[in-house]
Amino acid sequence: MKIGIVCYPTYGGSGVVATELGKALAQNGYQVHFITSAQPQRLDYLNENLFYHEVDVFNYALFQYPPYELALASKMVGVVENEGLDLLHVHYAIPHASAAIFARSILASKGINIPVITTLHGTDITLVGKNASYEPVVTYSINQSDGVTAVSDNLRQETYSQFDISRHIEVIPNFIDLSRFKKQNKNHFKTAICPHGEKLIVHTSNFRKVKRIEDVVLTFANIRNHIPAKLLLVGDGPERAKIEQLTRDLDVQHDVRFLGKIDVVEEVLSVADLFLMPSEKESFGLAALEAMSCEVPIISSNTGGLPELQINGVTGFMSNVGDVADMSKNALTILAEGNLARFKEGALNRAKEFDITNILPLYQNFYTKVVEEHAALHQTEKR
Repeated sequence: MKIGIVCYPTYGGSGVVATELGKALAQNGYQVHFITSAQPQRLDYLNENLFYHEVDVFNYALFQYPPYELALASKMVGVVENEGLDLLHVHYAIPHASAAIFARSILASKGINIPVITTLHGTDITLVGKNASYEPVVTYSINQSDGVTAVSDNLRQETYSQFDISRHIEVIPNFIDLSRFKKQNKNHFKTAICPHGEKLIVHTSNFRKVKRIEDVVLTFANIRNHIPAKLLLVGDGPERAKIEQLTRDLDVQHDVRFLGKIDVVEEVLSVADLFLMPSEKESFGLAALEAMSCEVPIISSNTGGLPELQINGVTGFMSNVGDVADMSKNALTILAEGNLARFKEGALNRAKEFDITNILPLYQNFYTKVVEEHAALHQTEKR
């Protein structure tokens, strides 16, 4: 099967999942064509079944904002025609789903019928999609898709509650490649950061308000008041300057390091003792799953899809959003010498359930189902 994958080429969860899915499909004999504005960050090796098609956007003085959605639709049309694709799989509703539906209509006018699968990842539904400026287009694009998936049951329910959706939404959870995300021997790194045996706390995100990084720092400050500890903050974004000031206000700046965006986050996770994710909203919690696969227990909020990933008291603990006191108490429980090993084992065992070898067949079966149903529908229309 030849599959076109459309995604954002960034470090964000939807781009990561789409790229890792494409790579796994290519390794299993599928021909995968990425159609994006830039080469995806995780598309980091060559494979005879992997192809990349860059979307060219025409800049013209008349356009204050270049019409990317039109350029994307045109690119999809060209790739489908020239490469003979069997399926378009678009990740993130805006603008990929609407562009794909437009491309499908253009192709149909040329006698080419191709199904479109849309995967919903989170803020495309919970934040951006429900904006009045986009809601009608998002609703239409989802309903017109030949197949729709969501990364958690919570996201599926939110989609049904916020949009007038008539299509079935299949839940296929996010996944992890345990051949890459696993605990590595990086003791020299741990010693450099924690020379006196301090506990190492880690948080990774895009530093947006929804991630509540101030709660990360407040929880860390409480932990540090009881035991020696260091904090690593991985990522970057609009909240960074504010968080840097907060570390100075709390006088913990000497025990906090801002690492910025890094490609090998698994090396950092390999030396961590605890991962903090106090987000206001998480449709799944991919960063938490990556930490768990590296044997790092999780302190998180209990929002969105996190209860579908975390097992309270086994992989870590969940608290209400903003309950720093409870998160701090639970963190100290995990970090106690008699408990840490048990929680690390629990985190890894849970992560194994989301290994890509378990999730990939769900996508493969869904692809087959959608392609067959689409073909049968058009055979019926011809009669």
